[in-house]
Amino acid sequence: MARSSSRGPEPSRRGRGRSRRPREAPPADNAAAPAGRPAQNRELRARGKRTMRKLLDAGAQVFAQRGYHAARVDDIVKVADTSHGTFYLYFSNKEDLFRALAVDVAEQMMHLAEDLPEIAPDRAGYAALRAWLDRFRELYDHYGPVIRAWTEAETGASEFGRLGDDLLGEFTRVLADRIRTAPPDGINSGVAAIAVVAMVERFNYYVLSRQVKVDRDDMLDTLASAIHRGVFNGEGSGARPASTAARTAVSSRRR
Repeated sequence: MARSSSRGPEPSRRGRGRSRRPREAPPADNAAAPAGRPAQNRELRARGKRTMRKLLDAGAQVFAQRGYHAARVDDIVKVADTSHGTFYLYFSNKEDLFRALAVDVAEQMMHLAEDLPEIAPDRAGYAALRAWLDRFRELYDHYGPVIRAWTEAETGASEFGRLGDDLLGEFTRVLADRIRTAPPDGINSGVAAIAVVAMVERFNYYVLSRQVKVDRDDMLDTLASAIHRGVFNGEGSGARPASTAARTAVSSRRR
């Protein structure tokens, strides 16, 4: 998602008036999951779907611990507590599993984008924005290895880069729709949306990659207040001052 694109997003009114389904993150163990190539041509029963979900979650854990290139199928099946034979019933190789994870995170993020509510300038609007940012953070934490691979071009596979660009564009379009209906006059909703998405995504990346250490509430309060006040002409929340640990972490990174 963090990959930049030379194509400037073209905000649209797509998504307005849609019915919105709440989406939990991370997905439950029995949630629907994208199938690898060997499993795509057969119907999976509930047990098969749970097994595939377990393999996907194990893959995400191994990629987080070892990195994409160092991860092995052997590592994944050990974490999933299953066999190599079972793995190959669902995925051709680790690349196939990573591809399924990429589709998984894309679907989850698209649902999250669609669930962004209308943001009012009052405290209720601030609370809704903060809750949405918290859901973004949870998804970012859960799918960290996949997102880092997009960000760092770790896999060298252009299809993952295209997925990241699509996600960035979708988030930007939805956010631009919300900004377009906000009170401030004269604000360019497309430019504002790009700036907000860049700030939120990049901050989560810094936290995920441990370049910055910050208290979760400090992070959410500050991001929500900055966006609510600066973009939606809101009241914010009077976010509490950053903790000493957070200030130290940011200061040390700058040095």
